[in-house]
Amino acid sequence: MGELTKTPAPMWATWMDRFNRWASRDLGGGPRPFPLAWWINVQKVGTAPFVFALMVAYDNFSVAAWVYLALHGTYGLCWLLKHLIFPDPGWDELVTLLGGVNSWVFVLGLYWVAPFLLISDVLGADRFQPSLPLIAAAISLHTLGVVVMMAADTQKYFVLKVQRGLIEDGWIKRVRHINSTGEMMLYSAYALMVGHWIPWVILLWVWGGLFLTNMLMKEQSLSRYPGWAAYKRRSGMLLPKIFAKSSTATHVEPSQAAGR
Repeated sequence: MGELTKTPAPMWATWMDRFNRWASRDLGGGPRPFPLAWWINVQKVGTAPFVFALMVAYDNFSVAAWVYLALHGTYGLCWLLKHLIFPDPGWDELVTLLGGVNSWVFVLGLYWVAPFLLISDVLGADRFQPSLPLIAAAISLHTLGVVVMMAADTQKYFVLKVQRGLIEDGWIKRVRHINSTGEMMLYSAYALMVGHWIPWVILLWVWGGLFLTNMLMKEQSLSRYPGWAAYKRRSGMLLPKIFAKSSTATHVEPSQAAGR
């Protein structure tokens, strides 16, 4: 069957996608010494040492600090394993030096604001302290989020090694971007631990400027497949449509990197 015409993404998403690509990959021009994955992986793996260094520097070895170290630090290791076992080819693109630095300053480095607020004394002696029930809720949300993200990315990677096209079953049957849902869940757990509005503002910036843009651009690409319209009707972008009708059609689509 011939390829269908793509459904265009909103104009703002198209322009935002162009800006994001320029800012993270082309800024400043010149040599492109490292892939984008290098910049991402250094931040992910460096999270545990960074958080522990904060604990030492501020002499804060509270339950909340140790739990945050375990959650965010372990996620960094999970990310590295994901990259080593089933990498996303979108992160292999070589980027300029300023592009990589810019990714750190305006996205990756911002993820370290949450542990700084939690562990340091910058918010004062009477700063928010998460209760044990809240910590338990954060652990549960984080665990589920990591499982959902890793499982969905694993499915996409190995299915696409066999056949390219639109994936409509498994983890992605009811939620088109469930890997992003999982990542939003685990980062929400970090914000819950801190109990301050600043981490939520940062997450809204990343989710709106990167995640939503990437999801809309990906849907533009997927819309060229004959089964796309029916799949979109019965699935949600980030949450499932509980009463949507099932479909027996199955296609597969090449993975496209989402901002993380």
